Amino acid sequence: MVESSQTRGPLWTIQSAVMIVLLAAFLVVSVIRHNLFGGSDHVKDSIGVIVAAALTLVIYSFLYRDNPLFKSAENLYVGVALGYQAVITWRESLRPEIYDAILAAPTPGALSEALIHRSLPILLGLLLLTRLSRKYSWLSRYTYALMIGWGAGLGIVATTDSYILQQLEAAARPLQDSVLSAGATMFSWPWWCNVGSVAGAVAVLVGTVCVLFYFFFSVRHGKVGAGVSKVGIWFLMISFGASFGYTVMGRLSLLIGRVQFLLFDWLGIPR
Repeated sequence: MVESSQTRGPLWTIQSAVMIVLLAAFLVVSVIRHNLFGGSDHVKDSIGVIVAAALTLVIYSFLYRDNPLFKSAENLYVGVALGYQAVITWRESLRPEIYDAILAAPTPGALSEALIHRSLPILLGLLLLTRLSRKYSWLSRYTYALMIGWGAGLGIVATTDSYILQQLEAAARPLQDSVLSAGATMFSWPWWCNVGSVAGAVAVLVGTVCVLFYFFFSVRHGKVGAGVSKVGIWFLMISFGASFGYTVMGRLSLLIGRVQFLLFDWLGIPR
């Protein structure tokens, strides 16, 4: 224990010195490139660019190792996101639905109508706050039960329609259009131009059916079912690979955007 603390002391001192040097260099470069004390008319924009560049570099410092600056930026990001979400919730939900409708009702009739339609939702929302109390936290179960039951009832219908019925319809429609188009041009030249579209539509339909069958765990898969499930697994692997590649491309595009911001906006390098 003593030896580890003694060996960590010089290392911590060196890291602190390096952070101070890097911070000083960042401030010097920022002041020189943006001329904050030169009477510029865009001081606010320059300060915003400097703060954004500082936070970007601090976040990327995690690539070296975890450090206090990264933790501070991470906590700042979470706090700003929560604050922004609180403001959005107030402006988009609480103010129009409660404050403007009840506390700032224009007429007594509008107030009565608002109380009739909003009293129960407000009460259920207040019951959620009882989770903060150990003694009365059981009252929130009524709201949670209603939310889960109502959400499950709506979710089953929406999920069945969106992820099964509409997906099958979307998979079958290209095949239908391709077959009709191929039939219309069967005796005209060149009739083989629609072969590719028909094959693609068939592949989409087969993949959709096989993947849906793979997730029917309540059905015992025999020899034929095992083959269909295996085809569904292959389609899933292809889909996961494409999704992963798309995610990597998206992250690389974000990285390129931040690097361009640091080079062109912060350092002022001409394009």
